[in-house]
Order: sequence, then structure tokens, then C-alpha cells
Amino acid sequence: MSEIQTWIDIQASPARIWAMLINFAHYSEWNPSIVAAAGVARPGQRLSLTLAKKPGRTRTLRATVLEARAGEALVWRHRSLLPGLLDTEHCFTFAPLDDGAVRLSHSAHVSGLLAPLLRRPLARPTRERLETMNSALRERAERHNLPRQP
Repeated sequence: MSEIQTWIDIQASPARIWAMLINFAHYSEWNPSIVAAAGVARPGQRLSLTLAKKPGRTRTLRATVLEARAGEALVWRHRSLLPGLLDTEHCFTFAPLDDGAVRLSHSAHVSGLLAPLLRRPLARPTRERLETMNSALRERAERHNLPRQP
């Protein structure tokens, strides 16, 4: 599994999606894949990301922000054990669509000595986590577009 690429179209502005994506303190309110997060979306900054694993189990990892361009791209990398053993980069990129929506691309690139051994076992659950997060982000962003009821 060297790279898994997913995307989703979201009927919201890039600014709204960006604000939700970098508001790590509120991930627990909407994100079923990353159930807790802390940090600042600024290159070089460290993030703490708690992933939902099996029911009732989580795993916390540390990541470093590599790129953060408002409404354009967010990239972070986490390393398992030692650098070069199993490194994963998560990349979110924004592409405005003609209808005012945004196509959010969300990918995970895995590299390192263990990557070839884990390609098959990790591919399906990783894709499912990315797609689950994408759907939850779309639901939250689009829900905020609805007019308020009196």
C-alpha cells in the first residue's frame, strides 16, 4: 500500500472546510476516525492524533505538519517506531468546482522498510478510515450551510 487516494465533493466553501479540518480540538464532535486531536496546523508543529481502532480501543500517534496552506492543502506525517521503518503522510488538497463545491482529495502515502510487508493488511482499513472521515467532514460542512430554523 504505497498510496491510497480518496476524494469527496463537498457543497461548502474552501474556507469553511479548512476551518473544520484544522480545528483539531473539535475533531471529537464529528470525526469517527480521529476521535481526538490537538495541535496547530503550521509547518513544523506537532500534532497528537487519537485514532479509533476496534470498538473501545484507540491508538494515539504524534505527527508533524509538513504543509498548511489555507483552503488549499494540509499535509502531516507520522512515523511508527523509528524514522524510515513505517512513515505515513496524510494529504488533504482542495479543488474548487464550477458549482461552488469543493473536491477534497484525501490520501495516505506509506513508505519505509515495513511498508511492503504491510501493504495488503493495511490497504482496506486505511481506505475505510479515510472515506469515513471524508463523509463525516462533508456532513458537518454541509449541515452548516442549512438555513437556521425559526
